[in-house]
Amino acid sequence: MSQRYTIIGNYISPYVRKVLACLDLKGLDYEIDPITPFIGNDDFSRISPLRRIPVLIDGELVLNDSSVICQYLEDKHPQPSLYPADIAQRAKARWLEEYADTYLADVLIWRLFYQLAIRKHIFKEPTDEAIVQRAKEVEIPAALDYLETQVPQEGFIFGTLSIADVSVACYFRTASFVRYAVDAERWPRTASFVQRMQALPVFQKLARLEEGILRVPVTEQRETLMAMGAPVTCETMRSDVARHGLPRG
Repeated sequence: MSQRYTIIGNYISPYVRKVLACLDLKGLDYEIDPITPFIGNDDFSRISPLRRIPVLIDGELVLNDSSVICQYLEDKHPQPSLYPADIAQRAKARWLEEYADTYLADVLIWRLFYQLAIRKHIFKEPTDEAIVQRAKEVEIPAALDYLETQVPQEGFIFGTLSIADVSVACYFRTASFVRYAVDAERWPRTASFVQRMQALPVFQKLARLEEGILRVPVTEQRETLMAMGAPVTCETMRSDVARHGLPRG
């Protein structure tokens, strides 16, 4: 029987999507407790001290942070590799992963998706329209100006699919849930790259589950995913009371 990892985290999360894509691309089996960090219980706080997802559990080992998890999976299951063999390209791939996890996450998730979706539907709070407007008019365009110089007109960033491609694409997928799309006339390379990535089987497989729970209350998503055949865990760290995580630095 093949090894099965446990993932704590929701399919809608770009951080979780990155880890699940890595697992799938490496042919690794997993089960998932599909909670958002906002409804994690005290057990979740114990294993995720920053109250963030994803968490990977491998026997007695508990790992936090998507980049740490993906590197662990690469080290433990080196083939097929998701990191370039050339050391310069490998370093550049790690930088683009970091850029996605920090700046893209900040502007596409925390300043856009969080404001338009999470605050409204989870915490019943009003959207801060000034934050959203600045993100759309200043901060996201700045990110796209940079990405336009980094992504290829065709294919993948380093010739073959890598962690850099996966990381960048994950954030635009979540942004699309609040109807954000890259302007193909202003940023043609990036728009084409995102479209190519989201058409890959690994992203299409996840998209079916994402779309199945997109408009389902978070407290009901577990049952919905089970009905869809997702590999849901027997037990959950879900709470019925939403609470904010620790402030982001």
